[in-house]
Amino acid sequence: MQTVTIQNGRERTAVNEFIYSVYNWMAVGLALTGFVAYFVANSEAMMGLIFGNKLVFYGLIFGELGLVFTLAARIDKLQRSTAIGLYILYAVLNGATLSTIFLLYARSTITSTFFICSATFIVSSGYGMITKKDLTSMGSFLFMGLIGIIIASVVNMFVQSSQMSMIISYIGVLVFVGLTVYDTQRLKELALTQEEANGKGAIMGALTLYLDFINLFIMMLRIVGGGRD
Repeated sequence: MQTVTIQNGRERTAVNEFIYSVYNWMAVGLALTGFVAYFVANSEAMMGLIFGNKLVFYGLIFGELGLVFTLAARIDKLQRSTAIGLYILYAVLNGATLSTIFLLYARSTITSTFFICSATFIVSSGYGMITKKDLTSMGSFLFMGLIGIIIASVVNMFVQSSQMSMIISYIGVLVFVGLTVYDTQRLKELALTQEEANGKGAIMGALTLYLDFINLFIMMLRIVGGGRD
């Protein structure tokens, strides 16, 4: 009995250390993104460089996609320092491209939406952490919802329908709330397989939750801000 208790205690400690590391790295990424976005939005030179030149803008977008795919596909082969560097670089590039929100929305709207999004994320992630229900079956359903959002968003780039944009945003909120719950539970289970709680797995986990938060924030911002893109 004592052996089992000690083992359970070690497992809980491993899970807690891993999850804390994930949340800490996620917070670092969000802070960097917010700082860079604010800095770029207040620099005419940077805004002109990024958004005045389509080559630079799309270069940043493809760079972000490349970083995500690299981390996802090669996380096991990368050094921990390299994984951290790529994650930080992604957060910086994402901040540069997200700086447009300061031109599209009032700062009071951005601030209030951030706090609403934070509260929603905390509740969703907390539920994923404590629930005993197996959420594995949600994965494929949420993935299909995500694919649907991407396809609908691409179509709406040509249609330019504000009503369609609003519908996509509402569905997007539901999907990313679900993904936050699902991903948190998956990370809790992943913690038990990590040889070092603060290793590369935590970086990948942070990126996963970071993407959930950013996308949830953008969807909410479109709703609160009237569906503008």
